[in-house]
Amino acid sequence: MSEPVLSARNVSIEYEVDPPVRAVRDVSLTLHRGEILGLAGESGCGKTTLAYGMNRLLKAPALMTGGEIVFHDRDGHDIDVVGLGGEGLRAFRWDKISMVFQGAMNSLNPVISVKAQIFDIFDTHRPGMSKKAKTARAEELLSLVGVDPVRLTSFPHELSGGMRQRMMIAMALALDPQVMIMDEPTTALDVVVQRGIIREIMRLREKLGFAVIFITHDLPMLIEISDRIAIMLQGQIVEEGTAEEIYRSPQHEYTKRLLSSFPSLKGERGDFVRTGVSQEGVR
Repeated sequence: MSEPVLSARNVSIEYEVDPPVRAVRDVSLTLHRGEILGLAGESGCGKTTLAYGMNRLLKAPALMTGGEIVFHDRDGHDIDVVGLGGEGLRAFRWDKISMVFQGAMNSLNPVISVKAQIFDIFDTHRPGMSKKAKTARAEELLSLVGVDPVRLTSFPHELSGGMRQRMMIAMALALDPQVMIMDEPTTALDVVVQRGIIREIMRLREKLGFAVIFITHDLPMLIEISDRIAIMLQGQIVEEGTAEEIYRSPQHEYTKRLLSSFPSLKGERGDFVRTGVSQEGVR
């Protein structure tokens, strides 16, 4: 297995409400360079909260109450992510780790063109970059994700759902990060568009070599695309293994229920009640 690029050790995150909610409980994960690590579990299990914590994007009332997160840079240096602040944190985000957020329309500014939003990344992180260089890089990014560069002048509402999601991926790739966290990147897209986005992610990972944490409730899809999978339940990782191990010999009862809750394309009609998991519990 390749060397690690991101390590989380005993991470705990709490929402400081009344009463407090322990959303993430002593979670340890290691992401290796160039791999796809799938993170699966039902809504509310803490997947997105963990991802935000690993990228230092938590906002009040969420608070990381314990653990450490270390980024292993390709130059051999280790970065204490939890200890970053100010300019150090700003330089780290998007440059070392980027994130594709759930719901592209909610992440893109509806009144600013795609070009302006990509330029904003360069203005913040590469202030010395010329306009010509920014334009060339923006066009290159759109071409990378399969979008015609003429769409740079478009506004988000003028794009289809699949194109908006590709724009988000292009923006996440802008500074050539070593890790990309994808939070339900195919949610609300039809199955044909979903397949196209997944193929694009796989192609880009192969071409550019970044590692991916792919968050979703869709365990069958993760089995297809991931190198390893971690199953999350009530804020904890209850099982972790290769995609083949999770599919062929799941150990935890919850993993077995997740697998059995998805209907087969052939055979008798299944019954969610027999699996012990409700339909609401696997969304």
